[in-house]
Amino acid sequence: MTAKVQSGNPLDILYEDDQLLVVNKPADLLSVAGRGPHKQDSVHTRAQALYPQALVVHRLDCATSGVMLLAKTKAAQSELSRQFQMRETAKEYQAIAWGDCPAACGDIQFPLITDWPNRPRQKICYQHGKPSLTHYQLLEQDGRWNRLRLIPVTGRSHQLRVHCMALGLPILGDRFYAPEHVVAMSQRLLLHAHHLRFQHPTGRHSITCSAPLPF
Repeated sequence: MTAKVQSGNPLDILYEDDQLLVVNKPADLLSVAGRGPHKQDSVHTRAQALYPQALVVHRLDCATSGVMLLAKTKAAQSELSRQFQMRETAKEYQAIAWGDCPAACGDIQFPLITDWPNRPRQKICYQHGKPSLTHYQLLEQDGRWNRLRLIPVTGRSHQLRVHCMALGLPILGDRFYAPEHVVAMSQRLLLHAHHLRFQHPTGRHSITCSAPLPF
């Protein structure tokens, strides 16, 4: 169902109960509000318009669309955040990337760190970076156009975008990491959080939420 918080600002709800709220975040919407009046519209502020007690559990990049989880109680937020921290959740993304895919599937492992002079960009740094791991699978290919399934094991900032770039497969529309001709191929970043599996914070049963692919 879709709940309209204010005119022109829909919140696409995938699942909810008395403990949690799962939404399909549109591309180019902040997960949480930033500084300044022009950065107040976000998933969190829209959720709070419906449920003032809504709390953020995790974030998606502004440019990324797809499944995002919020909590309705502090206890639920604590337990769900613990699951993310302990890597007990399962996340699956899809992306459209450009280039020559090196294999039908594989692992991408690079140490990542914030590129401070150019933040929020991240970079590979073998001396100071933190380990990161992504499993990938090639789903479709048409020339140098590739549809990828991406499963992040770690959750570093911009991990999937940097990993794809480092693999020689920049994501279409990626204004941070792709070359200009690949950026120009899409008006938005073609990266989508497709599935998220987690354990209910009180019921302890497994829940899988899926956001329809927009590309």
